[in-house]
Amino acid sequence: MRPRTPQIVALGGGGFSMEKEGSLLDEYVLSLTDASRPRVCFLPTASGDADHYVVRFYRRFSPSCDASHLSLFRRDQGTGGVEDDFATHLLAQDLIYVGGGNVVSMLGAWRAHGLDAILRKAWRKGVILCGPSAGSLCWFEEALSAFHGAPRSVKGLGLLPYSNCVHYDAEPARREEYHRFVGDGMRPGFAAEDGVALHFRHTRLAAAVSSRPDGRAFRVKPARDGVVETPLHVDYLGADLEVPVPSSQSADTAACARNDIASESIGQEPVAA
Repeated sequence: MRPRTPQIVALGGGGFSMEKEGSLLDEYVLSLTDASRPRVCFLPTASGDADHYVVRFYRRFSPSCDASHLSLFRRDQGTGGVEDDFATHLLAQDLIYVGGGNVVSMLGAWRAHGLDAILRKAWRKGVILCGPSAGSLCWFEEALSAFHGAPRSVKGLGLLPYSNCVHYDAEPARREEYHRFVGDGMRPGFAAEDGVALHFRHTRLAAAVSSRPDGRAFRVKPARDGVVETPLHVDYLGADLEVPVPSSQSADTAACARNDIASESIGQEPVAA
């Protein structure tokens, strides 16, 4: 079987946890699996494996997916929970969905349990990785976290060699702080508003999509006088009845053509998986 392309869909905010009437972003991510009933595993680590978050995941995904979740903080996993052999289970998924919350605590727990290495292997194998907020920040080399206290730089898993900032419109102070951090030496990178997702194939930005007609995303890089913030082309997923899926080579090429300058001009070369 032909190897699947490593893909990450990083949500600035949104998905089932924030959009009560269903999310076009979740539909977009599911469509990338090319599976009639995708295998989807939820990692609610950043929320401390909050029960209500897990319940909402199953309500959203279990009707159309083989849904499961992995808890690191609860011994009682419940129906669909993974008790052991995390690697075998995660590597068998079509999609791994990481929830929002405290990215610092989440990354610490993942590293303690060896999930960082497992997720890197899953990505290289072609398991789609996605998530909002902390579930976006974690995939990047660096990220701006403001979950508790003053904004700080966090070292992520480094699958994507950029920095990342989420909730770019919902929490206006993040924009100012992200500019300051990038200007002070943080890696150039990408910022996304709530309801907007950045879709990477390998390490190249292939598309930016939104569940809102006015959703925005930006490339941010240092300049002589501070930073330069460049708007990205964002496709509104509600413009058509069908969610656009860049699964073919031609569609992928077209998407890259619109946003290729974003990846190339921040000084990063595509990295083969």
